[in-house]
Amino acid sequence: MRGKQTTVSESDLPSELAASLSEVHGTVETSQVTLWRRLFAFAGPAYLVSVGYMDPGNWATDLEGGAKFGYQLLWVLVLSNAMAILVQTLGARLGIVAGRDLAQACRETYPRPVSVALWILCEIAIVACDLAEVLGAAIALNLLFHIPLMLGVIATAADTLLLLWFQRFGIRVVEAFVLALIVVIAACFGIEMFLAKPEMGPLVRGLVPHISRENLYIIIGIIGATVMPHNLYLHSALVQTRRIGPDEGAKRRACKYNLVDSVIALNGAMFVNIAILVMAAAVFFRTHTPVHEIQEAHLLLAPLMGTAVAGMVFAIALLCSGQSSTLTGTMAGQIIMEGFLNVRVRPWLRRLVTRLLAVVPAVLTIYYLGDHGTYRLLILSQVVLSMQLPFAVIPLVHFTNDRTRMGVFANSGWVRVLAWITAALIVVLNVWLLVSSVREWAGAAGRWESAVYAVAIGLGAALSTLLVWITLQPALYQWQKRLQRDTLGLHENTDTSLPVLSYTRILVPLDHSGLDRQAIAHAAAMARVHGAKLFLLHVEEGVTSQVYGSEASTAEVEAGQKYLEELVESLRDYHIDVETATRHSLFPKREIVRYAREVKPDLLVMGAHGHGRFKDLIFGNTIDPVRHELQIPILVVRDGK
Repeated sequence: MRGKQTTVSESDLPSELAASLSEVHGTVETSQVTLWRRLFAFAGPAYLVSVGYMDPGNWATDLEGGAKFGYQLLWVLVLSNAMAILVQTLGARLGIVAGRDLAQACRETYPRPVSVALWILCEIAIVACDLAEVLGAAIALNLLFHIPLMLGVIATAADTLLLLWFQRFGIRVVEAFVLALIVVIAACFGIEMFLAKPEMGPLVRGLVPHISRENLYIIIGIIGATVMPHNLYLHSALVQTRRIGPDEGAKRRACKYNLVDSVIALNGAMFVNIAILVMAAAVFFRTHTPVHEIQEAHLLLAPLMGTAVAGMVFAIALLCSGQSSTLTGTMAGQIIMEGFLNVRVRPWLRRLVTRLLAVVPAVLTIYYLGDHGTYRLLILSQVVLSMQLPFAVIPLVHFTNDRTRMGVFANSGWVRVLAWITAALIVVLNVWLLVSSVREWAGAAGRWESAVYAVAIGLGAALSTLLVWITLQPALYQWQKRLQRDTLGLHENTDTSLPVLSYTRILVPLDHSGLDRQAIAHAAAMARVHGAKLFLLHVEEGVTSQVYGSEASTAEVEAGQKYLEELVESLRDYHIDVETATRHSLFPKREIVRYAREVKPDLLVMGAHGHGRFKDLIFGNTIDPVRHELQIPILVVRDGK
């Protein structure tokens, strides 16, 4: 089985196998020997995700909660963080094990109309998130340099190009830049905590759950604003920037280190949120000073704390928060568009369009409602994010519960229970927040109250229908399959029943010709769909191989081994589990049959050159003898020339 050497490239494989964040996919080596080096190699994705949990949109709810209720709502931040760690861990596991980000998994699972609807909701959420970042950065510039909010909002349209410049240097540089901003934010709030001098007794008591009619709305707001939908798409893609082996041990190790990464990073984000709430409680609640806007907090900090440093540090942290969230929002937008639509857009163009969609409503709000309208716009952005969150969490829970997709890494029983409780809590609280917000908007709409309710009811009905369908989709799919089997079973005298096929082991004999590439592409496509393992067999027919067998060492044998290694490396880039074997024989068909009986594949993929009978006499015919010897399905790939 000799011929020219070829390797599988990304263009050779079907488009469905396109890697998430392909420009940085698998670029970080994780094969370090020592524990600390390996921890460092895996550290990064969760830190990029964590900035979404401390973006300017969270500040409003934390400030208001601390100013109104003191330390009472600290337990809400701890609960929100636990929920965030759970869902982010599920997102990371999906990316590591299935090799797909959440958007890609949705596109492969749902009908196109559903995927397009989910994509539209995601894009709206990205714009809403970007809106909070725009306003946060503009407010910070206003507080630090007294730049008018209108000019600050417009200036943020340009910072996107500066931030995208970092991506040219690779994912590790981006992670280092974002981590530096997080360190600045944490340091700023460490200073704020020191200056605020919180009371430890009430602070500790704040960790005990306490719910009342007065604080319920802000509790819902904090939880709704904490878990960000775009972070689930982002995390499932970022973990794939690490080079992870295809075997179960490598994936299990990657899941463990990413869990450590998530716990450390998200607990850091929780510290920032707790620091904001504690500062508000220690400064504003203690002095009975109501705070409803970020600008108010900044102006009141200096006189209440007795130092101008407090206000400046607060503004610096706000600016860093907006800038770090901006960069991760760019990557999330790229992942969502490529995953749902399989369409690639230049990052700078994608970012500029998203930023302009956020700048326009911000400019209009400031123009018509003044600077105080920014707070209402921040709250609106959080409501929009809350509305989209269930459409990310529920598919994620379904996908990670699916043993066909996740294999032995599917969620265990207790994880499933926690995941569904979390999803149900998120849905209920976000629906509550949305209904409350609609009532507030309708009450403030005056003569347009009926129109507000009409739009809200129509949109709510459409979204509810979509959410119910997504929730029930696995059950509906199983019911449809059973119905089809029952319907076909009515015709007992005809052989029309269609079995449900699932391939787990696919064998591909190689002959070092151009057909190898086509055969492997077909096998890889099915392996990705079914989660199957590929077995590549190469038979050496040379005289040296027959005499010395596995001890043979010639240029041809070495070339064959290198050829196999290149194929394996290419396939593993797509997270396909692959095993190779080299046999030495003058009769390749015998070795194919013998090897097939060893590995017991449920599908054989072979290339056919399209020889006529006369050429078969000269070149030999492998397919027919193998077909008669093996009782398994055989996919014959013809030469496309």
